[in-house]
Amino acid sequence: MSPQDLVLTPRGVRFLGRHFPCSIGKGGIRHNKQEGDGATPAGVHQITGLLYRADRVVMPAPWATAIGKDDLWSDASNDPDYNQMVRAPYAPSHEKLRRADPLYDVILLTDWNWPLAQDGRGSAIFLHQWRRPGYPTEGCIAFARPHMHWIANHAPPGTRIIVP
Repeated sequence: MSPQDLVLTPRGVRFLGRHFPCSIGKGGIRHNKQEGDGATPAGVHQITGLLYRADRVVMPAPWATAIGKDDLWSDASNDPDYNQMVRAPYAPSHEKLRRADPLYDVILLTDWNWPLAQDGRGSAIFLHQWRRPGYPTEGCIAFARPHMHWIANHAPPGTRIIVP
């Protein structure tokens, strides 16, 4: 581990010498992550992308991609586009990336079960804004808005996320 790694600890996430309170999945941490279990997958993951709502926030880093009104994330485990960003119209099960609430105003994408997704292993493990302190996610790691923006600005592609 190095200071450049995002490391989940009992106090939150340690990154670049700072600690950030966070929320994890309502299913806790699991070594055998499955679609819909609400768990945060244990292991060493990497940041692979950064999405943001250009109509709500400034670009958090030069390499960020704006979320469009038709952008979705496939959680249909039997579909070829499982655990990929897709565009509407898209009939299989999916999650809207352009949400009414601010949770996905800034999203760091991870390589969990990506790019070659295995059916049922889980999708959409993101780093994003939390609803409120301590409120669990569906498996993602979530932070206070200012912390999420700071992390997004300082965690380039390839940054490791260590979930023990």
